[in-house]
Amino acid sequence: MAKIVPFRGIVYNPERVENLASVATPPYDVITPQEQLAFYQHHPWNIIRLILGKTSEMDTSQDNRHTRSAGFFNAWLSEGILVQDTSPAFYLTSIDFNVQSRKITRWGVISLVALEPFEKGVVLPHEKTFSRVKSERLELMKSCHANYSPIFSLYSDARQMVLNTLRQSCYEMAPEMKFVDTYGHLHQLWRVTDVAVHRRISDFMKDKAIFIADGHHRYETALNYRQWLSDRTPGFSPEHPANFVMMYLCGMEDPGLVILPAHRMVKTISQEKMDSFITAAEACFDISRFSMESGIGPGTATEKLEDMLNTGSSHTRIGVVIKNHPQGYLFSLKPGVMQRMFGHEMSERMLELDVTVLTRLILMELLGLNHSQLDDESIMSYSSKTDVALEAVRTGDCDATFILNSTRIDQVKRIAEAGEIMPRKSTYFYPKVITGQVLNRLITG
Repeated sequence: MAKIVPFRGIVYNPERVENLASVATPPYDVITPQEQLAFYQHHPWNIIRLILGKTSEMDTSQDNRHTRSAGFFNAWLSEGILVQDTSPAFYLTSIDFNVQSRKITRWGVISLVALEPFEKGVVLPHEKTFSRVKSERLELMKSCHANYSPIFSLYSDARQMVLNTLRQSCYEMAPEMKFVDTYGHLHQLWRVTDVAVHRRISDFMKDKAIFIADGHHRYETALNYRQWLSDRTPGFSPEHPANFVMMYLCGMEDPGLVILPAHRMVKTISQEKMDSFITAAEACFDISRFSMESGIGPGTATEKLEDMLNTGSSHTRIGVVIKNHPQGYLFSLKPGVMQRMFGHEMSERMLELDVTVLTRLILMELLGLNHSQLDDESIMSYSSKTDVALEAVRTGDCDATFILNSTRIDQVKRIAEAGEIMPRKSTYFYPKVITGQVLNRLITG
């Protein structure tokens, strides 16, 4: 049973911060070092200081990016830069953005959700996580005792009861927060404090499964933090704030729900493997070739590859570009290959995923990468942008780039409901849920 509750969120004081665009950021895991520096320079109260602080060679266990984050957080609260709402609320949000020249609006609601182990089937993951990231995020939570960013999650609501109820309650209200972020996305937020609405939403969600879209590391970290805190807190009760985590909930049927591909950029593949790779792959794929000489960008190899991938086909297609190769390759999976090679170890649901074909067949079977290497972010990096992924191999920043089509939302749902786990970074829900609208404290007092 999913427990969804309103809460007294912590927000930037509008009397101190007039424009949230100056202090809000994307989630920590998509911020580049260059963006981190820019956010630092943009405003002294930018939330980058909380979610992704600077490191120093002088850092110690008592003075490091996490302890400094806690220092900023507590100081901003005491100085009135951050303030806690006086009444519990559900926070209805909208974001307007463009994809392929189309204007899209996505709606969501920020609330607290009771933590449940995955095995209970209430909150469901769909992809693997990185071990190092979870340990790093846990250290941050131990220092700060707060959720700085909501976890992006999904639920099924074909009639959009939740959204319609919340929007109706705000029908004549102007948004309490409205700003355009650094990427040109328009964000709006309304507080919903009506207790009757709270009850109706909470009751509706009781029998719903919640699917984590983005934030698996943060959810697993929240579970670990609760265990860590309960071990050290006499009388730790079921109502303790650490039993809940802040989530952004979006209906699976929302027309604004967009999934982009997560292309792979891979390093440290041996030259021997790369030399024999294409020949070995011919046993599993029909391979066509295209020139890379036209470069990267509009009207070039980027568009040609995307057009080839998107040409209607029921079989997996993966673009492959290798360092120092003058041509790129389009891999089209031959029928029956995955079932023959891996049908004994995974379901048909998993076998049909493009990311499974890439991970299990190409990266592990043909290129010889092991699970430890797949878990190593210094070897595997990701981008949702084709031109960025291709530029990385052109400049020699990686040995090979693999271009994918997007995973579909129905595939995410089927995998999660079956209790199965996709490879890491199988999805890129776009845009990310912005950080800085609402925060949540995990200790009392």
